[in-house]
Amino acid sequence: MTEQQEKECIYRDLIIVGSGPAGLSAALYAARADLNPMVLTGSTLHGQASTTDIIENYPGFPDGVGGMELGQLFQKQAERFGAEVVIDQATSIQLDPQRYCIETYGKHYEAKTMIISTGATNRKLQVPGEKEFVGRGVSYCGTCDGWFFKGKDIVVVGGGDSALEEGLFLTRFAKSVTIIHRRDELRAGAILQKRAFNHPKISFVWDSVVTEIHGGQGVNVVTLQNVKTKETKFHPTEGVFIFIGHTPNTDLFKGQLELDDEGYIEINKTMETSMEGVFAAGEVADPIFRQVITSAGMGAAAAIQATRYLESLEEM
Repeated sequence: MTEQQEKECIYRDLIIVGSGPAGLSAALYAARADLNPMVLTGSTLHGQASTTDIIENYPGFPDGVGGMELGQLFQKQAERFGAEVVIDQATSIQLDPQRYCIETYGKHYEAKTMIISTGATNRKLQVPGEKEFVGRGVSYCGTCDGWFFKGKDIVVVGGGDSALEEGLFLTRFAKSVTIIHRRDELRAGAILQKRAFNHPKISFVWDSVVTEIHGGQGVNVVTLQNVKTKETKFHPTEGVFIFIGHTPNTDLFKGQLELDDEGYIEINKTMETSMEGVFAAGEVADPIFRQVITSAGMGAAAAIQATRYLESLEEM
């Protein structure tokens, strides 16, 4: 008996891979179309948005909403109409026309159509000490780990919205937050910049990158290099929070779907990938906007198109 024969086999008209705003919005629309969709959550339930302390730019929440809370609301609404959310992670995916197979650690899934919403993961610095000190001073989630840095001096690496959002959140715990950015101006939105510049706990190191992370039991210093002068210096710190962008989670689809130069899935205006019957939505196919609201909209569009695709199969 083969490994696949030993696994439980589950068949669905539509399977959604990924449970962030795109995946759960797709599940809601597909469920309301009576497709009984299944959502495979992946390793991060509710996606990267769930790790954000507060989301202030999602319509309908004038006072903001916690990322985890918003994800739970998305799930509850999708399940109300019949979507099934399964905590499981794909280990391999085989895409053949009209037969899409997904292997997880314990089960085998097959679907007539698929929506890919696997999102993106935090980009790494790829410098000495980074990997060694993960969990001992290096973090990619202020919401997750901020409590452990009460009264400590920490650095945040990055200059976009995520870096400033997390940096501002970390001021709740840290004694000081130094934002290290490789340019001489930030890429974050104007409101976030104003808050950061006016916060007494936040300072900035411009035109600099982290080239090494040092420590013993935990982090105690980073090496910084000025990108213009090439001068290096040591900067004492007890924590390094890294927010320098994302890498799309597309390893399972390489060689099967068309990807752009950065690894994002290429889609057309109706969320269709290069393979008929396979759709993609959210950050896995969006290197430009990467917002909760745009991901949700893409998920809804993908579900509408998946519904139309299934209807076309019935007409054959």
